[in-house]
Amino acid sequence: MKISQLYTYPVKSLRETPISEAEVSRHGFLYDRRFMLLKVHTDDSPSGCRLKNMHVADFPALTRFLTNIKFPEDDDDVGELYINWSKPGSDDVKSLTVPLRPDTSGLELIEITMHSSPTKAYDMGSKYNDWFSSCLGYDVVFAYLGPYLRKVLMSTRPIRQPKSNGGWLSSITSTILGSANDEEQVTFADGAAYLVVSETSLQDVSSRLPEGQEMDITKFRPNIVVTEADKIWDEDFWHEIQIGDIKITLAQNCGRCKSINIDYATGAPGKDQTGRILAKLQKDRRIDKGAKYSPVFGRYGFLVSGGEGKRIAVGDEVTVTKRGTEYTKFDWPGVAIEA
Repeated sequence: MKISQLYTYPVKSLRETPISEAEVSRHGFLYDRRFMLLKVHTDDSPSGCRLKNMHVADFPALTRFLTNIKFPEDDDDVGELYINWSKPGSDDVKSLTVPLRPDTSGLELIEITMHSSPTKAYDMGSKYNDWFSSCLGYDVVFAYLGPYLRKVLMSTRPIRQPKSNGGWLSSITSTILGSANDEEQVTFADGAAYLVVSETSLQDVSSRLPEGQEMDITKFRPNIVVTEADKIWDEDFWHEIQIGDIKITLAQNCGRCKSINIDYATGAPGKDQTGRILAKLQKDRRIDKGAKYSPVFGRYGFLVSGGEGKRIAVGDEVTVTKRGTEYTKFDWPGVAIEA
């Protein structure tokens, strides 16, 4: 097997950025899901407002934002994130450039909780908040995670002490991701540092659609796409894979929600059979006893110690080094729903 595609998602729930290679860290690709949007809700609470995390399932219009990255070339280069937005069917494109490593001095810290796992983040301020608000038509906050991270709550998370390779890239990693410790943590990614999926299984998903239609693999929001698996759904039993000299523990399944029904061309639920793909998968892919209603596609992964700072690339060979015989059980407190 080989890596056929790699993706990073600099802003949670915005569109993917395809990449040909990536540096790996304990917390995912170096700039994966470091930013997130939150909707501002005014209410009668003592604070006068609350912020709602924005996920594709509830805010499908986020898929109209396209992203690209200029990665830093040295320690003094902060890199740039490019974001483009347009209304469906319009050629009028609005653009925004964001530093990948913003200067956070003077920025307000806000509290954010995702899936019962709290953290802090920086409010990027009116320049960025107003741009996104003007696109979406309501007030939002554009948040940057900075050195803060979220605790992984699934029981099968690895517990280990990371190592540093040194050099300017490791220095950047430390600055971005904060101090190392033995507690597994993630960015604004839902549950794990990596999501690994199989093109062979995608073919089975596409077979459920009318002839001539294919499922867009980016709707599953993978980081690592593997090709040439021997059979469909074999990845359900992968517990560890090796890519070059790094290993990734595949701890639990990724249960799917209505976000895979979204038509990226319109930023709304699909009106053809692609808009019913969740229901089609629910017929036979509800294989995880900890995700009662959620069909499974892909595996959540964590980097094995010793791989920090190394790189993987499209075309790299992938080998399954550990395999199970039974389905794993998703058990993130507050998220898992048992059958």
